[in-house]
Amino acid sequence: MKLIENYTNGNIVSNSKKRLPVYDPSKGEIISEVINSDEKDFEQTINSSMKAFENWSNVTPLKRSRIISNYKVLIEKNINEIAGVVSLEHGKTLEDAKGSVIRGLEVVEFASGIPHLLKGEFSSNVGTNIDSWSLKQPLGICAGITPFNFPAMVPMWMFPIAIACGNSFILKPSEKNPSCSIKLAELFSDAGLPDGVLNIIQGDKNVVNMILESKQISSVSFVGSTPVAKYIYSQSAKFGKRVQALGGAKNHLVVMPDANLDQAVDGIIGAAYGSAGERCMAISVAVAVGNIADELVEKISNKAQTLKVAPWTDSKAEMGPLISSEHKKKVLDLIDKGEKEGAKIIIDGRQIKIQGYENGYFVGPTLFDNVTEGMSIYNEEIFGPVLSVVRVKSYNEALELINSHRYGNGTSLYTSDGELSRHFTSNCKIGMVGVNVPIPVPMAFHSFGGWKESIFGSNAMHGMEGINFFTKLKTVTSRWPGNIQKGPEFKMPTN
Repeated sequence: MKLIENYTNGNIVSNSKKRLPVYDPSKGEIISEVINSDEKDFEQTINSSMKAFENWSNVTPLKRSRIISNYKVLIEKNINEIAGVVSLEHGKTLEDAKGSVIRGLEVVEFASGIPHLLKGEFSSNVGTNIDSWSLKQPLGICAGITPFNFPAMVPMWMFPIAIACGNSFILKPSEKNPSCSIKLAELFSDAGLPDGVLNIIQGDKNVVNMILESKQISSVSFVGSTPVAKYIYSQSAKFGKRVQALGGAKNHLVVMPDANLDQAVDGIIGAAYGSAGERCMAISVAVAVGNIADELVEKISNKAQTLKVAPWTDSKAEMGPLISSEHKKKVLDLIDKGEKEGAKIIIDGRQIKIQGYENGYFVGPTLFDNVTEGMSIYNEEIFGPVLSVVRVKSYNEALELINSHRYGNGTSLYTSDGELSRHFTSNCKIGMVGVNVPIPVPMAFHSFGGWKESIFGSNAMHGMEGINFFTKLKTVTSRWPGNIQKGPEFKMPTN
C-alpha cells in the first residue's frame, strides 16, 4: 500500500512507524497510509527549517520573486494532476478541484510581487536633521495547519506569502488528504526553492501540539472549525506565537422581494451544495424576506432535485461525497435533529445511494423550510449539503438575524435596490460581504477573514494582511555625527 511520508530538506523521509489510513470517500475504501510523525520527525523538520531560514532570509526579494514566478508556471503546467489528487482524496468534482487550485495559484501570483510589497516608508526631517524609516523583516520559522476541504488552496494562502517574505515554512496538512501537499512542495523545489525552506510534516493532533509548543516556531496559521481555532489561538498565545486562526461559519444569503429570483436561486444552489457544502464560505441559510419565500423555496427545491450526485470520476458530477464516515454521521445526525425540532424537510438527502459506490460517504442535497433561530441546524455549522430557509417579514429582521449569530464569516444580499445594498454592506457585522454574489471570497490582493467567532487573531489571510502577518516591523531613526547636539538631554525629545 502507498505510504505518504514527510517532505523534509527536499527529500521524502520519515522515522515514525505509526500510520494513519487515507480513504477514497467515493468508495469508503482505504487507498493509502500516511505517516503519523513522532518527536524525531519533528526535530528533523525544525532543524532543516532553522538552517534554511538563515540563508533564505538573506536572499534578495527580487530573487525570491523569480523563484515564486517559476513556481506559478509549474503549478499551471501540473494543474490537472494536482486537481486529480485533490479529487481522489477529498471527493470533490474535478472542475471544483481545479477551481480551488486556481484560487490558490492567484496567491502565488500575488506573492511574486514581493519586492514592491515589502517596501517600507521613509520620512525626512522628522526632527532637526533626523530621518526615520521602516523595514519589514521576516519572522523566522512559520507554520501552517490546514483543513481537509481545500488541500491545495488553503496551504497556498499561507506558505507562498510567508516564503516570499523571507521565512521558512512548515506545513502540517490534514491527515485525511495529505498527498497534495507533497506535490506542491516538490514543484516548489523544482522551481528553484532551496531545500528546507518549505517542509511538510504529516500527522495528527500530537504533531499540532508539537508545533504550538515549539520555541523555534514564530507564527501559526490555521483554518478549520471554531473549537480548534480557539484552541490553536490560546495555545499559540501561551507560547508567545503570532497567530491567525480562521474558524467556522454559518453564512446567510438574504433574498429581498425585488431580487432577480432566478439569479438568486442559481447562486444559492451552487453556494449551498457545491463541494457537498464542505466550504467555510458555503451558504447554509437562505433568508427569505416577505412574500418571496414560497416561490424561492419552490424554485430551490425544483433545481436541487436535478443535481447529479456522483464520484469525481464522472465528468457530469455536480456534487461528490463527504470526506469521511464520521463526518457523514455528524451531518445525518443534524438532519435528524432538524426534523425532530420542527423544521419542514422539503428534500431529504439521507437515503441517497450511488450504484457501484454504495459504501461511499454520500449525502444528497437536503432542504429545510421554516427553520427558526432556536434549532440546531440553524445554530451549528453543519459543513454538508444542507440548506435551511428562514422566513422573515422585513429587511431589518433579516439584518438582525445575521448580526446576532455568533459566526461572522460571509454573507450576501440579493436585491435590485442600491440604497439597501449600501446599508447592508455598511451595517452587517460580517467580514466578507456579497451583493448579488453568492460566495464573496476576495481575490488574492485583498484579504480573507471573518468576524466574531469565525476568526481568532488580529490578521486575516493573504493580501496585505498576509504580508503584515509574516513580517515584523522595524523603525529606524537616524542622525549623523556632524549634526549631533553636544551634552545629554533629560527631556522627552520633540521636534
